[in-house]
Amino acid sequence: MQSKCLLQMTGICKSFPGVKALDQVDFSIKRGEIHALLGENGAGKSTLMKVLSGVYKKDAGEIFIDGNSVEIHGPREAQKMGIGIIHQELNLVPELTVMENIFLGREPQKLFGFVDKDKMRKESFEILKRLGTEIQPDDIISDLSIGMQQMVEIAKALSYETRILIMDEPTAALTERESEHLFKIVRQLAASGVGIIYISHRMEELFALSDRITVMRDGAYAGTVVTKETQFDDLIKLMVGRELTERYPRKITDIGNEVLNVKGLCRGDSLRDISFSVKAGEIVGVAGLMGAGRTELARAIFGIDPLDKGTISVDKAEQRIRSCQDAIQAGIGLITEDRKHQGLVLPMSVGDNISLAVLGELSKGSFISGKRRMELIHKQIDDLKIKTPSEAQIVRNLSGGNQQKVVIAKWLSTKPRVLIMDEPTRGVDIGAKVEIYNIMNMLAASGVVILMISSELPEVLGMSDRILVMCRGRVATELAREEATQEKIMAYAAGGN
Repeated sequence: MQSKCLLQMTGICKSFPGVKALDQVDFSIKRGEIHALLGENGAGKSTLMKVLSGVYKKDAGEIFIDGNSVEIHGPREAQKMGIGIIHQELNLVPELTVMENIFLGREPQKLFGFVDKDKMRKESFEILKRLGTEIQPDDIISDLSIGMQQMVEIAKALSYETRILIMDEPTAALTERESEHLFKIVRQLAASGVGIIYISHRMEELFALSDRITVMRDGAYAGTVVTKETQFDDLIKLMVGRELTERYPRKITDIGNEVLNVKGLCRGDSLRDISFSVKAGEIVGVAGLMGAGRTELARAIFGIDPLDKGTISVDKAEQRIRSCQDAIQAGIGLITEDRKHQGLVLPMSVGDNISLAVLGELSKGSFISGKRRMELIHKQIDDLKIKTPSEAQIVRNLSGGNQQKVVIAKWLSTKPRVLIMDEPTRGVDIGAKVEIYNIMNMLAASGVVILMISSELPEVLGMSDRILVMCRGRVATELAREEATQEKIMAYAAGGN
């Protein structure tokens, strides 16, 4: 790693109406360094990076590149300075080719304004070759996997001769193999002198990849550590201002009678003769590789996708579930893996989202009881400790962890007997994760059945009473909490014994 300071941000401040988002924040990165930026949702990480990439104008503070003070007046100016950003939600046009996306809006020109496709193809090929990928300039974006699309985003950033590359949750939607390839590319870029600012909630990634880690808390700078000289617990204390005694605080509860029973569920090749049951007070984890059928199982139980055959029973009563409404009436709730597109209505308020699934119960004739609605909303906000200025706050403006709590609150309003949680802590910080785990404990203690689908094996092992491992649409095995290990889960998930 080269030592010269490439970027230095000092005393950065940024306020919005009623909120001080950044308060005297310092951050620096050296050439060839992979510098992780860590903090709870709402800590100010994204705001700081938006100041650096020209999306927001800072209120105070200074930015130095190569020791020279600079003012960044917009994203185009940031790009000209060699600052590139890859957002968590990819910003590509699916119908266009790879090279058209890389050079979108700045296509090389021939005489008379015609696009020089040969030059665009050649330059795209050189950048893709540098990344060591098999992607071709003429490939259509929609034909590529998410991991390959991530490579195109990196290629797009490099086409600007990027010297400082910001990567926001780059592995959130990647498989393990795609993540490993991405890490290889990140290390290669750093070795070539590019400074990488790496934002992620996945602590294992940060320890494996980064040289230094800067922690932010409540919009302020909390500290910077050398990765190889620090411990997991030290970072947690910097992040949340306190020690988290347990990362996975599963509280064993009394197990009651059978609540959920599924028998012989089949749907094409995605679900093949699946049978299992869950008792009151249990948290049953569902593990497996991508494409194993985990999310398909959740969608089938909740009535989104019709079954070819099989039965679903709640409290020993067989249910005819042909729609989501049937599932809700049967006492089943589903927290989807994609909260922004499937779990929330982002332009609506916190209160509207919480009450959305129970408007019928709050109505008398054509009118909604405002008093009952507000009582319900305030109870959920208080019980789940949702951090929001009021129930009228637009849900899009909440942190990821608090958005996830709103999704949970929506389904708790229906008083479910069965709650399916698909990737319940995806994209939330470690502090919010522990809060969600405590909510799960509270629900299990009250007798609610929880079916937890997760790609994070430590989470599955830490929070489950039993684990169903899926492989190619089947339940490959069931493991008790005491006998389960990551190695066993992966062996069954991959089709072994």
